[in-house]
Amino acid sequence: MRQGELLGLKWTDIDLDSSKLSVQRSLKVTANGLGFGPPKNKASRRSVPLNNTAVVALRAHKLRQNKERLAQARWQDHDLVFPNTHGKPMDHNNLYHREYKALLRKAGLHNRGFTFHSLRHTFASALCNRDVSAKKIQTLMGHSSIIQTMDTYSHLMQDIGGDVVGGLDEAFG
Repeated sequence: MRQGELLGLKWTDIDLDSSKLSVQRSLKVTANGLGFGPPKNKASRRSVPLNNTAVVALRAHKLRQNKERLAQARWQDHDLVFPNTHGKPMDHNNLYHREYKALLRKAGLHNRGFTFHSLRHTFASALCNRDVSAKKIQTLMGHSSIIQTMDTYSHLMQDIGGDVVGGLDEAFG
């Protein structure tokens, strides 16, 4: 997911029992501060399946968040999955500098040039390495066009540029 999509994600968008989430909105910086709006494009409104690891992590996160909510006197419930410490929308700069960079430091990766978008790119790259179809990757990534997916990831896809015409002799032989 894009950073704004994650920050706009609400618990009502997630169905942990059926292991999927729905991208409905994105948190954006507006002239009046932070606000919710539609995702980047029409294709960005999508359903994303969750693997078991993600479901377990989200269940644990929800339990921790419920404890924080009860302990916080100034909690403003916006039903956000990734709010700030008061329950309000989290500024993307705070997510990057306070949360993400700290995790990179803890993992010993802070000097490797990983941006938050690197997580998204790594996900798509892993799908390519598993021979997932470009069309499925486009859908999961919320790309508006298969061209964007192919331009970005075709170098990772198996058999692109391989012997694609060799079998024609047999087919038309």
